[in-house]
Amino acid sequence: MTADVQARTRHFREALGAFATGVTIVTTRSAAGEDIGLTANSFNSVSLDPPMVLWSLARKSLSLPAFLESGYFAVHVLASTQEELSVTFATRGADKFAGLAVARGPGDIPLLPGCSALFQCRTAFNYEGGDHVIFVGQVEAFEHFNRAPLVFHSGRYAVAVEKPQPAGTTPDADAAEPDSSFSQDFLIYLLGRAHFQLFLGLRRDLERHGLSEDQWFVLSILGISASRTVAELDRLLWYTGKRVTYDLLASLTAGGFARLDGSYDPHAQVTLTESGRRIVLELVAVAKAAESDAERSLGYGETQLLKEALRGIIRDTDPGLPPLLSTTYPE
Repeated sequence: MTADVQARTRHFREALGAFATGVTIVTTRSAAGEDIGLTANSFNSVSLDPPMVLWSLARKSLSLPAFLESGYFAVHVLASTQEELSVTFATRGADKFAGLAVARGPGDIPLLPGCSALFQCRTAFNYEGGDHVIFVGQVEAFEHFNRAPLVFHSGRYAVAVEKPQPAGTTPDADAAEPDSSFSQDFLIYLLGRAHFQLFLGLRRDLERHGLSEDQWFVLSILGISASRTVAELDRLLWYTGKRVTYDLLASLTAGGFARLDGSYDPHAQVTLTESGRRIVLELVAVAKAAESDAERSLGYGETQLLKEALRGIIRDTDPGLPPLLSTTYPE
């Protein structure tokens, strides 16, 4: 990766970091030449290289045809001073662009002033996710203005997020089980069950494409960096309890999802194909949608606390580097 690409990736990561709780305005331009915009809270990053983002829109939204037809959209991460603008763009029938000094992006899409970060995107893919359509955008240009972002939490706007103190609660009757190592209070059981249930939707899509979980994990790693050595893939897959085998790579190659350059040895390069990249983008959209649903049920504060707790567990239980791959060639 060149210094220019590294710098761009770093700046893109910094721009994405401006997004606090998902208070954005997404804009486009209809085929009839009308400026379209709405407040959305489903924005998320997909890939740093190439830079890609996603957001979702309800299928019943009157703005959906414009976004499907345009081919371009802009995501504005709102600044802390733009609460009124957020309310305006969330109001059906409002004259949303009145009085705004609108600039123009690709496809003549409207660009709003005063935001914290701005991403101008070409629609790379859209995916029907239940009652929403998920839009994946290739970022054509982006800006980060170092303005404090607008935060929306617990039904109100704020600058800082406070974790709500839960009122007195009683245990769920369904959770009352006899004491045992696999009761619902057992952390490993809870982590395993949460993983299984969150993964259900994605597992159905994997089966539709004829992919196993092991294959998906390898493709998702390649989706972040399209080319890795066998040893790099094995080291990253090791943390899921799996290893990169010759049969696993051969199945991805046979399916047209990846290419193995050279023999099966630690230094051989594995590269994502164009077909593989498309599958990754579709499945990442599904996974991000499931994650967003889970985060909405938790709330922003609890989500951040959960992620920090999981990072701590991962850090404190790190088993270290995996044993070296065998350099024995398959027969």
